[in-house]
Amino acid sequence: MSRYEYKVVPAPLKGVKAKGLRTAEARFSHTLQELMNQMAADGWEYQRAETLPSQERSGLTGTTTVWRNVLIFRRAAAADTPDFKPELLPAPEHEAGPGDTAAKSNDLEDTSEGSKVSASLSLLAAKRNIARPSD
Repeated sequence: MSRYEYKVVPAPLKGVKAKGLRTAEARFSHTLQELMNQMAADGWEYQRAETLPSQERSGLTGTTTVWRNVLIFRRAAAADTPDFKPELLPAPEHEAGPGDTAAKSNDLEDTSEGSKVSASLSLLAAKRNIARPSD
């Protein structure tokens, strides 16, 4: 789906003098043409002209409605962000500190012969009359 950004600029109020342009209509048309060509050179595509109300102050406490003529342009919006591609991070490595005899690199408890866990398991198995299978 295409995304656009819009730009609204005030329409010229009067034409600017130029060589060879004698009438007010010709000057106004030339001014409008120059504005539209400049916007197109900057990548903006003309959409439409609008007349919109604008509330302005009138005196100290009053307001009045003034009608403003504006030109609306659009262009394709730049991509906000590239396609998001999540990255799988590697698993953290566990470093055993001093006195940490129960943890190994794979985070399993040491149940080899002579360890405290092995002795506890052997006592528990003896109480339950279960023989530990030998490796």
